Amino acid sequence: MVQAYILIQTEVGRARDVAGLIADLAGVVRVDAVTGPYDVVVLTEANSVDELGKLIVSKVQLVPGITRTLTCSVVRL
Repeated sequence: MVQAYILIQTEVGRARDVAGLIADLAGVVRVDAVTGPYDVVVLTEANSVDELGKLIVSKVQLVPGITRTLTCSVVRL
């Protein structure tokens, strides 16, 4: 199982809408609206890096209101 955090910037006033739409996607573990340079932080998980990539590119990045994403893979140290 692989996990990643997706840091999301949204259009002004769209963080709540974006968070609500992303929360319903398969593979999404947790969604939080946050303050700072990013508006929403999402914890995702998938069976492989390829599956995770498909989730991000084919589903998350297509949510209306998102302007930018940054994906941070989880590593076990």
